[in-house]
Amino acid sequence: MNLHILPAPLWHGLFVLALVVALARPATGNPRYVCLPCGLPCDTTQFAAPGICPACGMTLVEAGSKADQPTFDPDQKKVAILVFNGVEILDYTGPYEMFGAANCDVYTVAATRDPVTTAMGMTVVPKYTFADAPQPDVLVVPGGGVKGACASLTTIRYVKATTAHTRQTMSVCNGAFILATAGLLDGLTATTTNGNIPKLAAQFPTLKVVRDQRYVDNGHIVTTAGLSAGIDGALHVIAKLFGTGYAQAVALGEEYDWRPEAGFARAALADQQIPQLDMDALGQWKLVRTEGNTSRWDVVVGGRPKLSATDVMAHIEEALEKEHWKKLKAGESSPTSRSSRWSFTGRDGKFWYGTLKLDGAEGAGHDFTAGLSIARSTGR
Repeated sequence: MNLHILPAPLWHGLFVLALVVALARPATGNPRYVCLPCGLPCDTTQFAAPGICPACGMTLVEAGSKADQPTFDPDQKKVAILVFNGVEILDYTGPYEMFGAANCDVYTVAATRDPVTTAMGMTVVPKYTFADAPQPDVLVVPGGGVKGACASLTTIRYVKATTAHTRQTMSVCNGAFILATAGLLDGLTATTTNGNIPKLAAQFPTLKVVRDQRYVDNGHIVTTAGLSAGIDGALHVIAKLFGTGYAQAVALGEEYDWRPEAGFARAALADQQIPQLDMDALGQWKLVRTEGNTSRWDVVVGGRPKLSATDVMAHIEEALEKEHWKKLKAGESSPTSRSSRWSFTGRDGKFWYGTLKLDGAEGAGHDFTAGLSIARSTGR
């Protein structure tokens, strides 16, 4: 007997054809159809025909069939999410949504059951206290206003003691500072929200803090970048617990564009090479445009400064020189436009070029646009 491997497109076509034929066969015994558990009321609804659940959008399967059986660990995993005053909303609700959609038992825990006021003023009442919370399989430590949590010995003790028995502990955003304060990141690689990366590296010198990863997996402990990165971290943990296919299904059910191999990391974008310039000292400015990628960036602001165009240009150039940018030459100049070319070594250690351009009529009180474009050199 010869075994022939069919080309992928042909195999896919035959599979689809077989599926269509199977669905077209007349049903016997009036089978009922259900959607896989999603946490919505439709979990208990049965349908007379296959198709798509009108409530949650999941594909219906025959009740009692193999497809209706859970493909994840039959023991429902417990996921504890730490909350505290000042906790960032997306940091804890994003993972809460993902783990909940994965059919985990998700609950909040805090030092007391007193209502917690989150960042932006949301109020949440913790389900458990540190004293009576069940031991979770997964502990999520979000960020936000973490200063109080880091200073709370009770909170640090809970995080450390609980992590000793979790399968996974995950921080989101600057929740990494809580894990680091508890000594759980000593000697590990970690990340945090973009603006806090230098601070985390300085405050905890035993850590290797990275900019180019959306989440960092150390095995037992996962740290993620800021805010929405917690969703990606949660899906990564779900994949580790239940399988990548299950995590993909969760992401689809949540209509989330999960791309674990895409490599997006906010802190790796090229705007991080642009120094913080005090434009407000020149008057009121507003952001017009900011865009780019890891190797180039353009930013444009508009305003009506009290200084002349010449003085505005001089102020910006002086600020760049203080950041060790080297002026290569002045660009073309006209009564309404002036520019200059620059080179510098970026915070990534690479060689970069920059172009500063200021448009606006000479004299104080006119409308101006100031643009700065940078690009990493391809030759050095």
